Amino acid sequence: MKKIYLDNGSTTFPKPQAVPEAVYRYMTSMGSNIGRGGYQPAYDVEEAVFETRQLLCGLFHGADAKQVVFTKNVTESLNVILKGYLKPGDHVLVSSMEHNAVMRPLHQLAEAGVAFSRIPCRPDGTLILEAAEGLLRENTRAVVMTHASNVCGTILPIEAVGAFCREHGLKFFVDSAQTAGVCPIDMEKMGIDALAFTGHKGLLGPQGIGGFLLKRGMEREMTPLLSGGTGSLSHTEAVPDFLPDRFEPGTMNLPGILGLRAGLMWLQETGTEEIRGHELALTAQFLGGLAPMEADGKVKLAGLRGTAGRTGVVSLQTPERELSEVAYQLDSRYGIMTRVGLHCAPAAHKTLGTFPTGTIRFSFGWWNTPEDVEEALRALGELCYGL
Repeated sequence: MKKIYLDNGSTTFPKPQAVPEAVYRYMTSMGSNIGRGGYQPAYDVEEAVFETRQLLCGLFHGADAKQVVFTKNVTESLNVILKGYLKPGDHVLVSSMEHNAVMRPLHQLAEAGVAFSRIPCRPDGTLILEAAEGLLRENTRAVVMTHASNVCGTILPIEAVGAFCREHGLKFFVDSAQTAGVCPIDMEKMGIDALAFTGHKGLLGPQGIGGFLLKRGMEREMTPLLSGGTGSLSHTEAVPDFLPDRFEPGTMNLPGILGLRAGLMWLQETGTEEIRGHELALTAQFLGGLAPMEADGKVKLAGLRGTAGRTGVVSLQTPERELSEVAYQLDSRYGIMTRVGLHCAPAAHKTLGTFPTGTIRFSFGWWNTPEDVEEALRALGELCYGL
């Protein structure tokens, strides 16, 4: 049975061939740590890591390559940003479409005296930005927001939110898990103070590598979540006050960084516009095929009906069939791999009206084809109509 991977919203697969080759090459012929060896192979790895910072800085229009900090993933990045910046007595705004990578740290911080309010979104996931003004308090310090929903693919108006933050003197922190490498991101133009990213989705790298970019000066307003050896300033036990060392203690995931570097180079050659166009074409094809099923009440779509203002992520419910059973049959009978459930985003599902049941999520990627979409539609139709 041919397997069709439609879970790219979780992690892109397959990766460009250069990605596993870069990881293998590091493990077999490089192997050195950086900042811990006084020999050429260690310097070569350090240069490759810096090139990765430069690629990320260029992709996101960051301030400086040294403002790029590596972590394990976007969740760790958001924890470092939120827990490093917010203090007891602070108030922050979020959207009602956030992933638990934002909401769980905020709930932890709430126990320590940090308050948050949710900017409401419409049932299709679009942000009601005009409601934000009425949520401001004297102690509001920041807005934290996902760039696009991992549940339904709706893109939030990041540039408009950035302008709102500048107008009110607020910091702006963005979760780019679903958009980095697929949608244009310009930190300067969008007024972003801290951008959290993960490497294994649109950036096409391996799992276990992510990071964040800071606007100049942000590092002085954040307390490091972790501390330890950095290979620099080894004469002192004080935490370094400069980037990236201030937020990069311990041994780095160098195989992951070099794999990410290969993914970024492939992305640069291919072009984010080309990738986004391909994914949206598949999404349009899928949405078109769902329309008759939705009219018959066999499926219920979550989010936007068209391709404008969205990513290549489509979620739906099957009112007449148990969701988990449909997802199981898609895999076992047809070889179609999707994700079913609440997708670590209960707030988004409450906004979309799909809580607590959840949805089946189909997320398209560069290596998917129109034939994959047709097969997914055929399989879904057979299951929903009982054929």
